[in-house]
Amino acid sequence: MSTSTPYEPQQRVILVGVGGATCSGKTTLAKHLRRCIPNSIIIHQDDFAPPQELVPIHPEYNVQDWDDAPGAIDWQRLRTFLNEVKRSGIIPDSHKSHDHLNEQKDVMLNPEISERWSTIFDRIGKEAEEKGQKVIWGLVDGFLLYWDEEVINSFNARIFLRVPRDVLKRRRHERHGYHTAVQSDPEGTLWRDPPHYFEQIVYPAYIRAHERIVEGGDVEAGAPSGFVKRLVLIECEKISMDEVFEKACNAILEVSR
Repeated sequence: MSTSTPYEPQQRVILVGVGGATCSGKTTLAKHLRRCIPNSIIIHQDDFAPPQELVPIHPEYNVQDWDDAPGAIDWQRLRTFLNEVKRSGIIPDSHKSHDHLNEQKDVMLNPEISERWSTIFDRIGKEAEEKGQKVIWGLVDGFLLYWDEEVINSFNARIFLRVPRDVLKRRRHERHGYHTAVQSDPEGTLWRDPPHYFEQIVYPAYIRAHERIVEGGDVEAGAPSGFVKRLVLIECEKISMDEVFEKACNAILEVSR
């Protein structure tokens, strides 16, 4: 008597980068996409920041620098994690996120738009199943997604949200802080910006990390330079969240067919 092994469909993991500066709306957009797209998972780049004890000190201002790209993220850990997710399609149980502890304002999305796109992605998933394939969408949000070339290359779709400096500054100042990892406490601790932190640390680091991806290094108005291939740059202050969401879904649809 022979026994047959259960059929396992071929797995296809589509990684979607949702990048942008601090307070640009990237996590809000990623969560809207997560609620809309069946069989999707979400990964927050912030969870790959080093423990607070290991964050470098800025040489001029003598405060911890959470934003300068080389030291702001544990890049090897993030690369390894994304490769594993691309292989397995799941987030390991050992992974801990602090995102649920962070303050986030709700930006409403038209439910009819969300339902329409949910139907589209559901159909893509079912059509793939008929061909013996299981599609999983991995949504990765982060403020430094397009700095490390290996991380960039792991994405199938690359979305970048651009918001003017003054708007970012206002939003950052309205926040009460960020929960960050510490070695001694799995729940982390609350970081609050010292005075002038946005002007002296955050925004200069944002410029340094992104000047390659736009023409002339102009992070405020430059078109995509081609450094990040097929980058979808969305000007968020010029359109509504519904329109931002539509543009993002179209970018994801493009790589999902």
